[in-house]
Amino acid sequence: MATTRKTKSTRSGRSKQTTAKKGRTSKPTKSGAAIRTFPAAVKALLEQPNVERLRPARIDANAFKLGRMKKLLEALGNPQDELHTVHIAGTIGKGSTVAMLQSMLQGCGWTTGTYTSPHLVDIRERISINNQPISMAAFAERTREVTEAAKAVAPDASFFELITAMGMRHFVEEATDVAIVETGLGGRLDATNLVTPAVSLITRIDLDHQHLLGNTVAEIAREKAGIFKPGVPALSVAQSPEAEAVLREVAEEVGTDLRVIGKDIEFSSRFCVTDDLGAHMRVCLLGDRNHYMHLPVPLPGSHQADNCALALAALDMLGQGAEGFEESTIFRGLAKTRNPGRMDMIWTRPRILVDGAHNPASMQALMRGIGSHVQFDSMICVFGCNADKDVDANLEMLSLGGDKIIFTKASDQLRAAEPADLAKRFEQLKGRSCQTAETVREAIEIASQATGRDDLICVTGSFYLVGETMALFEKLKADRAS
Repeated sequence: MATTRKTKSTRSGRSKQTTAKKGRTSKPTKSGAAIRTFPAAVKALLEQPNVERLRPARIDANAFKLGRMKKLLEALGNPQDELHTVHIAGTIGKGSTVAMLQSMLQGCGWTTGTYTSPHLVDIRERISINNQPISMAAFAERTREVTEAAKAVAPDASFFELITAMGMRHFVEEATDVAIVETGLGGRLDATNLVTPAVSLITRIDLDHQHLLGNTVAEIAREKAGIFKPGVPALSVAQSPEAEAVLREVAEEVGTDLRVIGKDIEFSSRFCVTDDLGAHMRVCLLGDRNHYMHLPVPLPGSHQADNCALALAALDMLGQGAEGFEESTIFRGLAKTRNPGRMDMIWTRPRILVDGAHNPASMQALMRGIGSHVQFDSMICVFGCNADKDVDANLEMLSLGGDKIIFTKASDQLRAAEPADLAKRFEQLKGRSCQTAETVREAIEIASQATGRDDLICVTGSFYLVGETMALFEKLKADRAS
């Protein structure tokens, strides 16, 4: 992690000493607030309006607007203007692209902040530097600063707006070389959309959150393209024709250059199997600065080839005008990529894989990825999703891989569909029997009793369900170690 006591040239042309000093001398916040501990900070944040946990019918149409966020950041000294950022939007693959880009930049010696959502187990996961979550003490300090500022200028600020501002402040305080900022929902009106990045990235666009973003891929693409800024280069993975047409149209309207991987940037990928890496994808990408040839993709699934290419293209662009990157360093950094909660084998006996796939496209990618990268005799799927999702399409994808299905729900998710409702719909659609469980723990116990040594349990459908599963097994590991 960067220190503020040394003067070191950053990749954005500022000194770390200057950047950190600016972070500390922004508009001061009031002291004496009640928030002094991490639990108190979490409590204060969760008391704010939280769209992530509301049912669609309860979401106010005015919940998304940038004026309130702009006032909050101004009260904090506009920390986003002090940051060298990469801004990323899309429906599928944001987290994986962030993970690969972060790992490469860190491997190249850059102090790299990441702002992502939602979290799986610990709220601090959302704000990380060099793959380490913000400390509890710093989280409490940032919460106190931001909530005090909000009282004066944005008393109705949402949970997401507050924690976004906290991330910006923290990255400035720690003098990060680059901050990779992931949108929470859409792009145009997302709270993160007040950054002016070095490059804007768009992952694959598909149907999701239709009740908020639009009913067609074209409408959703326009919302995602809302992160484009005049003169800021933009990169996108290959898209459907309707999505690409909208992205190019918005880029021209805004006044930016959009380059699509595989069309404007030469790219290819292939599946292979080796003794050391097993089944994996390899990519070739010809950037302006470097040519990346036959590079192993560190994350499983054919869809990760596109995400890896996008991360490489962004890295190539970030390296222009800087010291540059050694290819061997890039390769080593990429190989260390970890993306918890995505095709993540968290237990071995029985084998339990978790993945936060929560829409039909990501569910399809998951089933294909498991089929290509994991050997098993039979797969039991533990599934739960939010009621506002495209349930029928998710169940269709689920049926392609699951030999046995157990429906459950996350314990603290108000938007979760009832297991009995999911089971009834699945039986109507597929004519197959299934089981239900009221809790994740119960579902795992049922699945474990039905598995053999070569079988696989897959928990999917919601990041909240996956997070609860991961927390359950982390506690089990801790109990065994004590």
